[in-house]
Amino acid sequence: MKRAVSTTIAAAALAALFVPAASSAAATTIHPAAHSAAAENANRRQENSGRAQEAFAAMQTAFLVDDGSGLYREQIPVEAEDRPYAFEWPFSQAHIAIADLANQPGIHGRQYDEALVVAAAAQEHYWDADGGATGLPGYASYPVGEYGEGGDYFYDDNEWVGLLDVQRFLTDGDEAALSRAEEIFALVVSGWDTDPTHPNPGGVFWTQAPWSSDRNTVSNMPGAQLGLRLYQITGEQYYLDWSLRMYDWTNENLQRPDGLYSDHVDLAGTIEPTVWSYNQGVPVGVNVLLYQATGDERYLAEAERIADAAYRYYVTEGRLDDQPAFFNSIFFKNLLLLESEIGGTTYRSAMQDYADRVWAEQRDPATGLFVFDGEHTQLLEQAAMTQIYAVLAWTPSQWRNLY
Repeated sequence: MKRAVSTTIAAAALAALFVPAASSAAATTIHPAAHSAAAENANRRQENSGRAQEAFAAMQTAFLVDDGSGLYREQIPVEAEDRPYAFEWPFSQAHIAIADLANQPGIHGRQYDEALVVAAAAQEHYWDADGGATGLPGYASYPVGEYGEGGDYFYDDNEWVGLLDVQRFLTDGDEAALSRAEEIFALVVSGWDTDPTHPNPGGVFWTQAPWSSDRNTVSNMPGAQLGLRLYQITGEQYYLDWSLRMYDWTNENLQRPDGLYSDHVDLAGTIEPTVWSYNQGVPVGVNVLLYQATGDERYLAEAERIADAAYRYYVTEGRLDDQPAFFNSIFFKNLLLLESEIGGTTYRSAMQDYADRVWAEQRDPATGLFVFDGEHTQLLEQAAMTQIYAVLAWTPSQWRNLY
């Protein structure tokens, strides 16, 4: 864990952090245009870091419950019927936002160490050691123990935390986080449909809740992504084999000919055709990791095909702002993972344009909260925008550790 420091940072220190040091001899060989581009990139990272800090401060002020639990509210303003705490999926995104903040270079990241410790401890209020429907422990949809009555397990909820855990291992060497990621992957495998009589047999179910039997892109592709990260870290073939199984099932049953992915298929064999942005981003990341794991260039080509199709669908054709911010954060972070492999700035620029537009049009300067629909701000939305600004403040080499 990085050393915690004061949250009060001098403006001069903020500016100096992003100016790369160079010898006088090296400076004389840099083309003026390249130097100007580097300075502009440094300035944009600094600006994004400041925006991330403001978004985080607003999140803590508005959503953090003042009872020592480290838990958050679901939305602001609070309605009379609201539960005391957020469900696991919004909480996990706030936790990820803090981890993304802490991974900013240098002093920018170190100021969030204490908040990350608190969030990691609060995350465990959702951990149900008694196990769910498949007998394995996992994160319930609502806090357990003294803070709540627990709830059904959602496999995608657990996968996001597992991906955070492997990111923590990659960035901080956190062995406990790696162990928890392995537990989560075991839970995900237990959610595989084993009945060969089902239409579209196979696939990881979305939830253990009895009211749904859907198998989703979002319960399978993030599971594959988690397994691939674990394969990269441990070298265990088990993780690669299961990742390929989830990947192949999703491609066979939910991918459209244009490369984009439908949402889910139910046990009647009916496909829900909605095309959500996060369901396009995660397969891009999965293909990048498959290329890294196997060296097979067809996976990298597929990542580029899906990314190009998604870019056209959302950015070129103007659908991006119709997607929830919390889907777009996942979408863009996976595109940055691709650009860390192939180079270029197309997806980074689109992400920055989106971030600038939301800052200008959806943010209330008086509160620092983002309002997208009606009068409420969801924790999911505030956390998503905090993630976006934080990751845009990372250096491009760091994007290899996203998901």
